[in-house]
Amino acid sequence: MLVPPMLLETSQYPFTHPDYIFEPKIDGHRLLLDRRDGVTQLYTRHRNNCTLQYPELYDLAVDDILLDGEVACVDRTTGRIDFECVMDRFQARRADKVLRLSATQPAHYVVFDILRYRGQDLRGWPLLKRKELLTSIDFGNPRMNVVPYIEREGEQLFTEIVAHQLEGMVAKRKESVYSAGRRSASWQKIINWSYAEVAISGWKKAEFGWLASVQEPGGQDRHAGIIELGVAPAQKQAFYSVIEPFITGEDRDHVYVEPRIRAKVKMRNWTRKGLLRSPVFIKFLVDA
Repeated sequence: MLVPPMLLETSQYPFTHPDYIFEPKIDGHRLLLDRRDGVTQLYTRHRNNCTLQYPELYDLAVDDILLDGEVACVDRTTGRIDFECVMDRFQARRADKVLRLSATQPAHYVVFDILRYRGQDLRGWPLLKRKELLTSIDFGNPRMNVVPYIEREGEQLFTEIVAHQLEGMVAKRKESVYSAGRRSASWQKIINWSYAEVAISGWKKAEFGWLASVQEPGGQDRHAGIIELGVAPAQKQAFYSVIEPFITGEDRDHVYVEPRIRAKVKMRNWTRKGLLRSPVFIKFLVDA
């Protein structure tokens, strides 16, 4: 039976600690690989089967194994891990498209844990013992690698993460067992956020979401995404209490306003289409 993956808590700041190891955070999506009787099955964090999408991960030189990791793609132009590339792969369903993308945008599986091996449940083993076993196994597949880690020096690694513009870092307690389906402070993610200033140009009607816009070099405003996270009730109340005189129109889904109120947001990065990826509200900006 497939187990749900262990989940991470969020740390706001990088830290150094002798009881932890630190890994680079891979900018892809969580993937559980279950190999039994010569058949590979792939599952998302929510245990949805996505075996069809990644045929290059089917072949392994080992059997009776359950792995946890991240599937990612590399942009051939920049040589960088590209989240949108792996989303293209994940959303592909037709067999011909999957095969074409597997050739042009091949998936890589970066493994960070092993949960079962040769009939033995390893979830109760301490993390470093699981890591030791994991690094001893030859998967026999060039698309599969084990994520590197360092001990203790989390702040040092995070400095390198920022310098290379990577997504972030994961801190894991050395003696942690694998708590399937639970969120635990034994595993913590530290995101390398980017920041932007935007104007609020409207809101969604059906559920909460502020429309964000940015100004182009020529002075024209363009849509840049939707802010759904990080806004406290008091901040919502403050916004709606002053915005009514600036409403310019509406349609079935949105109300539009003059982009007079500005805000600072943090985000994962900018998408290829110039949108904020996963923006989180920080604060309103007030001109001095």
